[in-house]
Amino acid sequence: MQLKIYQEDAIADLLDKAKKLLSADGGKKLVFKAPTGSGKTIMMAEFLKRLVGDREVKKSLGFIWTAPRQLHTQSKKKLEIYLEKSRALECLFFNELNDSKIGENEILFFNWESVNKKDKNTIVKENEQEFYLSKVLENTQEDGREIILVIDEAHHHATSDISQSLIKLINPKLTIEVSATPVLEGDLRTDIMIEGVKNEAMIKRSLIINDGFGNKIRNGKVETNIGNIKNTEEVVIDLAIKKREKMVKAFANEKVDINPLVLIQLPDRIGELEDRMKERVISILKDKHNITTEKGNNKLAIWLSGEHVNKEDIERNDSTVEVLIFKQAIALGWDCPRAHIIVLFREWSSPVFSVQTVGRIMRMPDPENQEQYYKNDVLNYAYVYTNLTDIEIREEIGRNYVTIYTSERRKDYENINLLSCHSKRQREKTRLSPLFNEIFLDEAKKYDLTKKIDKKSKSVGLKMISDYKANDVDTLAGAHVVGDRAIKIGEGDLQKMYDYFMRKLLQDGEISIYPEDRSVGRLKEGAINQFFKNELKMDYLSDQWEDVIKIVLNDKNSDHFKNVIEKTKKRYKEEVEKRGDELVVDKNWNMREFWPLEGVESDFVKEDYKKSLMQPFYTKGEGWKSEKFFIDYLEKSKNVDWWFKNGSQDAVNFAIPYNEGEKQLPFYVDFIVKTKNGKIWLLDPHGTFLADFGSKSDGLQKYIKEENKKGKKLFGGIVANTDERNYNGRWVYFTENSEEFKKGEFGNWTDLEL
Repeated sequence: MQLKIYQEDAIADLLDKAKKLLSADGGKKLVFKAPTGSGKTIMMAEFLKRLVGDREVKKSLGFIWTAPRQLHTQSKKKLEIYLEKSRALECLFFNELNDSKIGENEILFFNWESVNKKDKNTIVKENEQEFYLSKVLENTQEDGREIILVIDEAHHHATSDISQSLIKLINPKLTIEVSATPVLEGDLRTDIMIEGVKNEAMIKRSLIINDGFGNKIRNGKVETNIGNIKNTEEVVIDLAIKKREKMVKAFANEKVDINPLVLIQLPDRIGELEDRMKERVISILKDKHNITTEKGNNKLAIWLSGEHVNKEDIERNDSTVEVLIFKQAIALGWDCPRAHIIVLFREWSSPVFSVQTVGRIMRMPDPENQEQYYKNDVLNYAYVYTNLTDIEIREEIGRNYVTIYTSERRKDYENINLLSCHSKRQREKTRLSPLFNEIFLDEAKKYDLTKKIDKKSKSVGLKMISDYKANDVDTLAGAHVVGDRAIKIGEGDLQKMYDYFMRKLLQDGEISIYPEDRSVGRLKEGAINQFFKNELKMDYLSDQWEDVIKIVLNDKNSDHFKNVIEKTKKRYKEEVEKRGDELVVDKNWNMREFWPLEGVESDFVKEDYKKSLMQPFYTKGEGWKSEKFFIDYLEKSKNVDWWFKNGSQDAVNFAIPYNEGEKQLPFYVDFIVKTKNGKIWLLDPHGTFLADFGSKSDGLQKYIKEENKKGKKLFGGIVANTDERNYNGRWVYFTENSEEFKKGEFGNWTDLEL
C-alpha cells in the first residue's frame, strides 16, 4: 500500500526518536499516539522494518508485541501481510520460537491479559522443558540481543500492578506504547493529529449524532429530543435503515461497489433484559425492513457470545449483510470500514462516547485507493442513532470530530450547475506520483537501458570486514575500510540491500527527492518494475523478485539504473514546479444536500432565517458584522427566493479562480443568491481595506462575463455598505476594473437592488 503523508511523517519521527532512545543508557519509553483509523499497525510495521534495516542501529534487536483480547492475533496477521515481500522481520507466537529465545529481527506476539494470569498461563509458568517466558528472555539476553516491547492499546492493561511487574521482567531496552489514548509517561512522544488523517480521507469527516433531531449542548453533554418519543428503539432503527438506503443510492451514483453496514450494539452484560432486547431488534428488522438471517435473505448478521450467524466475509465491501447485531466486547481491533452507522440503546452500559464506541465506524471504506472524499457528502460521515437522552463526548475522540448540528437543503431547490474550482493538493511535492513512472520509462528508452544492461549478470557480492587492525584511533580518521571476506546473502539481506539501493538512488546525486524515504515503494514496485515487465518480461511482484533484484544490483548494471534515475529526478522536479498550485474545475457544482457543522461547541446558535437555502441556519459566535447586516438585508428583500452562505474550503463549497501575483487561487464567494426572476447573484461582503480586494474583484467579474457568454444569468461582485461603520447606508457592488477602485468612494459602484 502507498503510505499517506502523515504516516510517512510519523514513521520518520518514530525512527528518529527510537534511535535516540536506543543509544541512551537504561530502559526508555516512546509513546505513539495515533487516532483510531489512522493505520497505526501499518505504521508500526513500516517503522520496525526501517529500524532493523537502518545502518546506524548497531544493536541486535528482538521484539515483543503485546495486545489485549485477540488483538495480538489480528496485528500479527497484518504485519505478516505487510512484511511478506521485504522479509525484514519474522512474526511468531510463543510456541513457534526456536531454541527457546527470540531471534534477531523476530517479533513474539502474545495476549497480555492471559499472560497476566500467572498461575494459569503456560507461557509464564516454569516447566521442565525450560520453555517459558523468563527463560526465553534470559536466553535472548545471553545472545546479546536487546528487547523492544510494543504495547498495543496500552490503556486496557499496561497500568495494572501485574502488568508493571511483567514489564519489569521483560526489562526492555525500549518500550513503545501504541494507542489513541496513551496512559504511559514517555521519554519521547510521537503524535498524529486527527486533522492530518482527515486530510488524507482515511477517516470520515466527522461523527453525526441523531441526524435531523433537535440536539443541544448543556453542561458539556449532548442532549437530544429523541428521548421524548415513544417506541424509541424502533425509531432509531428506522432512522438508521433510512440513512443506509440513502447511502446505497449515493454509492451507486458514485459507481462504487460498497454496501454500507449498520451496527446495532447490545449491552455487554447478558441477562433477561438483553435477551428481550435482542429479540425485539430482530423482530423490528424482519417485520418492518425485511432484514433477516434466513437463507435467501441473509441481510442480518449476529455476532454474540456463542452465536455467530452470517458473519463470514462481513468485512468485504460487497458483502450482502446490511445489519450486524453485536456487543461492544468484540469491537476492539475489529476492522469493517464499510460500517457507517451505529445504533445504541438507552440500556447501554455507559453514556460516554469513547474511541472504542465509535471507532468501528470512523474509517473510510477504501482508504488505500481513495485520496479524497466522495462527491456526495452523505458518504463522508459516520452516523450514530441513539435514544440516550444525554451523551458525554470523551476528549480522546476530539470534540471537533463530533457533530450534533446539521442543516438540510430546502426541498424546492433546483440545480443551478455552476462552474466551480478547488485547489488540487500537490501530492507530488510530498511523494512520487505516477508521473515519475512515466518519465522513468521515457528516460530509459532514450538512454537505451534495455541494451546497456546485462540481464544474465545476476551475481551480487557482499563482503564482510575481517581481521582489520588500527594501531591507534587517529589512523582511523578518513580511512576507507573495505570488506575482504565474501559471505552468503540470504533472502532478507538481499531485500534490504535492494531497499537501501533504492533509497540511495532517490537521495544521492545532483537532486535529492524525499530523503525521508517516502517513495521507495513507488520507485521499485512502480517505475523499475514496470520497466522489467515491459522490456524484459519479468515481474518483481512475483516469484521472479530475486532475479530482478540481482540484475539491478549487479556491478555491470547498477550504474546504468543510477544514470536513468538521475535524469528522471531532474525532469520530474521540473514538471512538479511547473504545475504549481493547480486548480481542479467542477463543471456542475450545486449546493450540498446537507451540511454538518463540525464540533459540539455550545456557541452555535440557530437563527430564524426563512430565506436561507440551508435549514436550520446556524451561526457560531458573533461572526463578521458585515455578514450579519447583509443577511438582514437579504431577509427583508421581497425579491429574494433564497440565499446560500458559502463555506471557505474544499470542493463541496463554491469557488471561482482568481490571480494573486503569479498564482491562481480559489476565491470562495460568500453568498449565492437566487431572485424570483431566476437570476443568480454572486455577492461577497468584502472589506474594501483588504489587500486582496482588487484581485478577487477582477477575478469575480471575469468569471461572471465568461459564464454569461455560455448562457448563464449571473450578476454580482464585491459588496459594501456606504456606511462602513454602522451599515445604515446603501448596499452597493463593484463591477469596474480594480484600477478604477478608490478607497472610501462609492461613485462608480452599482446600487444593489434585490
